[in-house]
Amino acid sequence: MRVLITGANGFIGKNLILALKERDDCEIITFNRDNHFDELPKMIKGVGLVFHLAGINRTKNEDDFITGNYILTKKICDAVKSTGKLIPIVYTSSIQAEIDNDYGRSKKAAEGELLSLQKKIDNPIYIYRLANVFGKWARPNYNSVVATFCYNLNRDLPIYVNDAKTIIRLTYIDDVIASFMTLLDMDANKPFELNKINEYQITLGRLEEQLKCFKESRNNLILENVGSGLVRALYSTYMSYMPTYCFNYPVFQHKDERGVFVEMLKTSNNGQISYFTAHPGVTRGAHYHHSKSEKFLIISGEALFRFRHINTNEYYEINTSGKVNEIIETVPGWVHDVTNIGECDLICLLWANEIFDKDKPDTIFASTNIILKDSYE
Repeated sequence: MRVLITGANGFIGKNLILALKERDDCEIITFNRDNHFDELPKMIKGVGLVFHLAGINRTKNEDDFITGNYILTKKICDAVKSTGKLIPIVYTSSIQAEIDNDYGRSKKAAEGELLSLQKKIDNPIYIYRLANVFGKWARPNYNSVVATFCYNLNRDLPIYVNDAKTIIRLTYIDDVIASFMTLLDMDANKPFELNKINEYQITLGRLEEQLKCFKESRNNLILENVGSGLVRALYSTYMSYMPTYCFNYPVFQHKDERGVFVEMLKTSNNGQISYFTAHPGVTRGAHYHHSKSEKFLIISGEALFRFRHINTNEYYEINTSGKVNEIIETVPGWVHDVTNIGECDLICLLWANEIFDKDKPDTIFASTNIILKDSYE
């Protein structure tokens, strides 16, 4: 399919082009500011789908809104009509089409032109009234507060919030592109509907707070719940504005005669990840927990894990190494330790289900050696 994209150099256009290039069934034709309206009939002839993303959303001249939003859309509709074929048009409108201002009226007029084309010749039209779209490659200090905040925080520049209680409506770029991709494989005769993307709402104050938490995570190592929803989208966006000189950062290393211990990251609900080393012959651990559980994975070296039930005195041990690829779990109420039984340093990855709290460590030192009955009396 030949696909025409207007506004291809814009934020949404760049993301769309990347998604289309990941497919093997699309030929991309682009229309940008350097092109002239008169080129549209030739460009549209032979295409199978038009993604109309171009538009003017910020200008001091009201006529620019009319030209860049309404007239451009009308030219596209005229070009499609002149082909004598039905060519689906996907149009990125705005929630401001519901508002009586210069920009909103121009977007509403563009929608009307598209709907008129659909009514006259039954041409498929898909209108997306998008909220504030954010994500990678949005232009900071322009019309995206998320992009501006992410860009500035990553460069230690100030951000300003006039009213922390102001609620903003947001749409994530990946959700927009995913919806666009469904249209490529959909029945072109589907009737018109006002297409809506998953929308988020957040106050400016909460947005500032969340993004600052991402920044602070390099110091406190606490990672937010970034696996789903708005927090996931904001984290991805925040990371995308990181300059190359911030791609790496140091973490504190605890070092003694046994080896080193390094905390990598912590979470608010799912514990923390660390790693430690042990020199040959060194034993680490020798304690038990009431509630804490841990998972160990030997990355390199050979290890002996020993366990003793604190009450029953039951004893158990496991030999493992970096060649085995197995998880060793510690169980509440069992004393445990690990000894490097190899000739090289032992390297072990460690997950604990809770962040270490020095005031409530839940770590009671004890020996894994079997205690004789007389020792209890």
